[in-house]
Amino acid sequence: MDSNNKILVGKIVAPQGIRGEFRVQSFAEKPEDFKGFRIVCDRFDAEKFHFVRVLKQNVIIAKIDGVDDRNTAESLRGTELFVFRDDLPKLKENEYYQSDLIGFDVVRDGKKIGVADCFQNFGGGDIIELDNGEMVSFVGANVDFDNQVINVK
Repeated sequence: MDSNNKILVGKIVAPQGIRGEFRVQSFAEKPEDFKGFRIVCDRFDAEKFHFVRVLKQNVIIAKIDGVDDRNTAESLRGTELFVFRDDLPKLKENEYYQSDLIGFDVVRDGKKIGVADCFQNFGGGDIIELDNGEMVSFVGANVDFDNQVINVK
C-alpha cells in the first residue's frame, strides 16, 4: 500500500460486546462518513469492513466479516484504518487534509520551532507533533501553503 496515497481515518480501540463488533476512534470530520468509506487495511479486505452505528462524538461501532467473537475483535485493537486519498471528496478552496501539512515548518513568534511530523487529538483539540518530539496546539493556527509554514500561537 503506497503510504503517500492513503489517509488515516480511524483506529480500532476496543471490542464492543461479545459478537465481534469493535469501537473505532474516528479521525473523520463526521463519524457518519465511515458509512461511505472504502476502508483500506493490511489486516483484512476492504469489502469485509462494515459501519454499524455511531456510538458517540468521535467513536463508531463497526464489524468485519469473519470476526464473530470478542477475543478476535480484541486482537484487532490498535489497527489503523485508512482510505485512499483519491476516494475522498474534492476539497474547497482554502481547505486541506492534515496529512497535506506533514513536513511544513512550524513557526511561533517568527521563529521556527520544528517541522510537522504528525497530528494527534486526545480529545482537547488537534495537536501538531513536531520532528523534535515537542507537541503544540493546532487550534487557531494559520497555514501558509505557498511557503509551507504553519504559524502557531
